Amino acid sequence: MADIDLSSVAAWMSDNVAGFEGPLAATKFDVGQSNPTFLLEGPKGSYVLRRKPPGVLLKSAHAVDREFRVQSALAHTDVPVPQMLALCEDDAVTGSMFYVMEHVKGRNIDDPSMPEATNAEREAIITEMARVLAAIHSVDLEGVGLSDYGPPGNYYERQLARWTKQYRASETDSIPAMETLIDWLGAEMPEDDGQRTLVHGDYRIDNMLFAKDGTDCLAVLDWELSTLGHPFADLAGVIMQWQMPVGPEGRGLAGVDRAALGLPSDDAFVDLYCQMRGINRPERFGYYVAFAFFRMAAILQGVKKRALDGNASNPEKALRLGAYVPRFAEMGLEARA
Repeated sequence: MADIDLSSVAAWMSDNVAGFEGPLAATKFDVGQSNPTFLLEGPKGSYVLRRKPPGVLLKSAHAVDREFRVQSALAHTDVPVPQMLALCEDDAVTGSMFYVMEHVKGRNIDDPSMPEATNAEREAIITEMARVLAAIHSVDLEGVGLSDYGPPGNYYERQLARWTKQYRASETDSIPAMETLIDWLGAEMPEDDGQRTLVHGDYRIDNMLFAKDGTDCLAVLDWELSTLGHPFADLAGVIMQWQMPVGPEGRGLAGVDRAALGLPSDDAFVDLYCQMRGINRPERFGYYVAFAFFRMAAILQGVKKRALDGNASNPEKALRLGAYVPRFAEMGLEARA
């Protein structure tokens, strides 16, 4: 496979992954727009490899070493993650940094309306989503060695500066709604309430693996954007995703009769999460949702720019996703109320 040098990877795994034997065959997953991800199959089992993409990259993006670190730290917590096996920081092996992890054989749900499920199954899976999110935000940072995993200070102030800078670095067209949203987020930023937890950064149902014959979450995937920060960023990210159109691109619940399917309203999910964490419902939640739309718009602008530059993992899909940037900015403005 052109994306990775299988013979070099196999030789490296022989030295760094206990019990490994080659040769390897690889299949590229069609998920993982940011960091290309591969299923590796060998005589004694299967593995998953996740690597930085080739080409010139934005500073601090595609941090597979951070993914490896955080998932290693979570191995013995209530947060389900794959077992981390080895990290390769030597670009000479196959062109960029990568890590190898356990292949979790669960089911991926890419449509939150779960058309094949029963109402009881839908309710159980969404409840599990809230439980796992609360578990992420309840991790003992000192106890698992993650107290230095993110910088101190106001999370939203830091994130607004970071993603505005990332957006400017990948900007291809002027989007008036994005400019208005950036200005509003800066002017209306809430005061720091002191909450500082592990934050996943891209928490949604399609970044989770569930038991094939049940509703338990077996693994939370895609930790590239994780850091220490404000937990409502993840919570608002779930609500933002549900406001997107139904289908493989939007992966949302817009227009869905949730009650008829046994799915909670946005407010009911927020209340369930808060109950599981033992905290009060957040005030001014619209700010957090607006910020979630802004950040996703900035992320998708980067995806679009990589496609135009020839560095996207899946160029056709990247361009389709990039077309959503103006709509995400508009929905961020709509969420302000």
